[in-house]
Amino acid sequence: MNCTSCQKPMQGSLLVCAACGAVQGDGAAAIDYFQALGVERKFGLNAGDLEREFHRLSRRLHPDRFVRATAEEQQNSLRATALLNDAWRTLRDPVERVEYLLKIEGHAVGEEHAGKGKSAERQPPPDLLEEVFELNMQLEELRMSQKMGETAEASVVADLTAAATRFEAMLQTVDERLAVEGAKWDSGESRAQAASRMIELLDRRRYVRNLVRDVRETLKTAA
Repeated sequence: MNCTSCQKPMQGSLLVCAACGAVQGDGAAAIDYFQALGVERKFGLNAGDLEREFHRLSRRLHPDRFVRATAEEQQNSLRATALLNDAWRTLRDPVERVEYLLKIEGHAVGEEHAGKGKSAERQPPPDLLEEVFELNMQLEELRMSQKMGETAEASVVADLTAAATRFEAMLQTVDERLAVEGAKWDSGESRAQAASRMIELLDRRRYVRNLVRDVRETLKTAA
């Protein structure tokens, strides 16, 4: 991609030309978040480097620098800043980063694809089926007690609190496994297999995260 102003090849972020400093126009809307921040399209990004580049570009693209510029340049600054902020919010989070990376690489991933086309309220992972069934029974018992204006049994509250802690630990384990598969992806080692495993892990994480949210919210109302 060449600069729309000086026509020199773009280096680093594709939002602003490193050679002449021109903020790119309509064509910038077609670039992805990695290109916006001028980083390699991969999972393993250095958080500190990413943050420094974001702040550097934020200062360079800030609309206040263009108050005396043409209307077109001002509009380019606003568009570029919005895209940069979206890129930063996504890529700074490892989980959102891997989901975004898989999406732009053409993989079906996300809430709309969870469960491989089944209903939105899909079944839990097979290894969690029995535990989730028991958990849902306890949640229903607690909600019924609340509805009837009765005090929930201490044992039920204790069991649900312990379950929430266990599932939160599962989230940590999933994140660690995502990092392992992300490293395999970056190395080019069996990318198709790594992508498949990451999609499964993201589905698992989404299910467990929602489960933890439901338990915590129910416990909060019972406090």
